[in-house]
Amino acid sequence: MKQWPWSLLIHAFFLQLTIYIVRPTTAYRALEIGVEPALLGLVSTSFAVLPLFAAVLLGRASDRGHDGKMLICGAGLMLLAGMGFLLWTPSLFLLIVWNITLGLGHVLCVVAEQGRVARGERAKLDSAFGVYTFAGSAGQALGPALIAVAGGSATIPDTDFLFTAYLVGTVCLAVATVFMLRSPRAVAVVPRRAGSLRQALRTPRSTRYSILAAMGVSMMVLSAIDLLTVYLPALAVEREIPASTVGLLLSLRAVTTMASRTVIGPLVRRFGRNPLIIGSTAASALLIGALVPPWDTWVLAVVIALVGVTLGIGQPLTMTTITLAASPGTSSTWLGLRLSANRLGQSTIPAAVGLLAATSGAAGVFALTAAAMAAVSVVSMRTQRYGPHE
Repeated sequence: MKQWPWSLLIHAFFLQLTIYIVRPTTAYRALEIGVEPALLGLVSTSFAVLPLFAAVLLGRASDRGHDGKMLICGAGLMLLAGMGFLLWTPSLFLLIVWNITLGLGHVLCVVAEQGRVARGERAKLDSAFGVYTFAGSAGQALGPALIAVAGGSATIPDTDFLFTAYLVGTVCLAVATVFMLRSPRAVAVVPRRAGSLRQALRTPRSTRYSILAAMGVSMMVLSAIDLLTVYLPALAVEREIPASTVGLLLSLRAVTTMASRTVIGPLVRRFGRNPLIIGSTAASALLIGALVPPWDTWVLAVVIALVGVTLGIGQPLTMTTITLAASPGTSSTWLGLRLSANRLGQSTIPAAVGLLAATSGAAGVFALTAAAMAAVSVVSMRTQRYGPHE
């Protein structure tokens, strides 16, 4: 915790809080205005479109010391998106427009945050990324809880209330940005010569193989979280589960994810980074598949709690793997490439899964997601390594 300020953790908390308020709410607003559940994947995909192409360039900008500008622009775009969601969303087209704006603002903030964490002490990166993602998970847990408050016993919650809550959270994010930039400990250590993007991405074959393997896991894990966030409301509507229960279930997932990240360091020392990545991915596949049967709500809660644990382990470990494998002065660039891979998954997987499962409803979405997670875990097992294990 000595390498980076509390303002970064607070910023990460509000960034994830706002995102996990607004993303399920956009799904509910889409259902509210008559969008077919099979098209919800388009709403999710639109969030990832611009970050897919911009994340690597933003990572290079972070390596060159432009974090401050990125944080300011990111907060501004998220505020703009919030006003659009609240005041002007009568159609699927406009929901997509504001989701695109939201996605760009979000990736600006995330790249700047992760770049600062990556410049910490290398020997403690597993714990550092664990604490950083823990702060984000705290926001992820609180955000959906507001859905429970706004929803009550209704199937679809008060979306205007939730969009207003998102705007309030984004104002807090902007304030956290100011404190983050004013903190003397927030100044990043930037190499004197950052070099070109081509030079930054030029690595030995073995290192590149390790990075790409980690990116594949990260992409599928994030897509699974995204699909759970977007399609759990649809599953609940199909099974007549109240919105308040959905909010609590999403919060439960985030809480268990948060809990798993508090012990990342000890787990790595006990089992190793590579086995944890592979094992957590395989377990996630089994648990997501267990969402398909029409369980009682308490069984569904247990499964989602366990899904949160397994999904929470992979992301911080892939960040560490990529950071340790990257050459000096290029960690943010590679983390940006990781985000591009994540957004590629968010751009293609939800839409494809949603269309493929159009005839089988939300349960079909989870079945296909489980199959994809299982495939990734098998491929990961065959790679046998993900880079440094120290």
